[in-house]
Amino acid sequence: MRRTGHATGVVAIAITAILWGTTGTAATFAPGVGPLAIGSFALGVGGILQAAIALPALRAERAALTARWPLVAIGAAGVAVYPLAFYSSMDLAGVAIGSVASLASAPLASGVLERVVDGRALSRRWRLAAALGVLGSVLLCAAKLAGGEASPAGAAAVAAGIGLGLVAGASYATYSWVAHTLIAGGASRGAAMGSVFGLGGLALIPVFALTGSALWASWQNAAVGAYMALVPMFVGYVLFGFGLTRVTASTATTVTLLEPAVATVLAVAIVGEALSPLGWVGLGVIAAVLVLLVTEPDRVPAPAARATAGGGGSDLRGSDRDGA
Repeated sequence: MRRTGHATGVVAIAITAILWGTTGTAATFAPGVGPLAIGSFALGVGGILQAAIALPALRAERAALTARWPLVAIGAAGVAVYPLAFYSSMDLAGVAIGSVASLASAPLASGVLERVVDGRALSRRWRLAAALGVLGSVLLCAAKLAGGEASPAGAAAVAAGIGLGLVAGASYATYSWVAHTLIAGGASRGAAMGSVFGLGGLALIPVFALTGSALWASWQNAAVGAYMALVPMFVGYVLFGFGLTRVTASTATTVTLLEPAVATVLAVAIVGEALSPLGWVGLGVIAAVLVLLVTEPDRVPAPAARATAGGGGSDLRGSDRDGA
């Protein structure tokens, strides 16, 4: 896989992170919609749409995906848990703390998965990028807290929000790793993303049915829900899947540390929040992370090389296919 392919993958996931970074600002336009409702609707609908556009690939690769159903099920569970934990974390602990707990823990969880399960050595450059990404996110969080943003419910709510943020980070790392593993094992991008996100999206629909009545209370609320489902979740995850064909899951989750930076800039520009010099330093550190990762030599072996070396998942063929 050419180095330009790696850079393209990083750019695709950076665009995904930019789209995801708009969700916090978008949610401020639907304040009466709870975190479980907005999370289950956005990723539930987005996940089902992923499966819908991938139907030809899902039919063509049904037997191979069925043979690896435990892996697909683990990924789908991660998809279902992530939005519920992520949005609840921000609701309890505040946007800054919830975002940092969720997103800063994800690359670390991805790194552990790749090191322990795949036996892949983590490059020195990635370790530096992950450390800088966490540092930049923490600086953003500290800047927001210094500006007075905190959970109104007190220390217990903040602690619960941080705990849910760690759950969100682990679930995000899990489904990213599963999707990348399926693709590296020979599944097309469409089959991998469609199966994992389609099943996860279906699992979220009952949650929305129980919690989502406020989303239909006004046209504005419904418009916010539609935007979040179609743009950050559907389009964003199409780009995310494209990126996972070119970079590792640990790199992908590290790049998406750009999300809290984008969310902060939008909060300043649109919502009217202020950002201290410490926060701008945090943004600069995260920008440095992107430079490090875009210029990193590719660490993902070509699918043919994996098969020759006897890599796992060789029952799925044709991983160079990106077809939906």
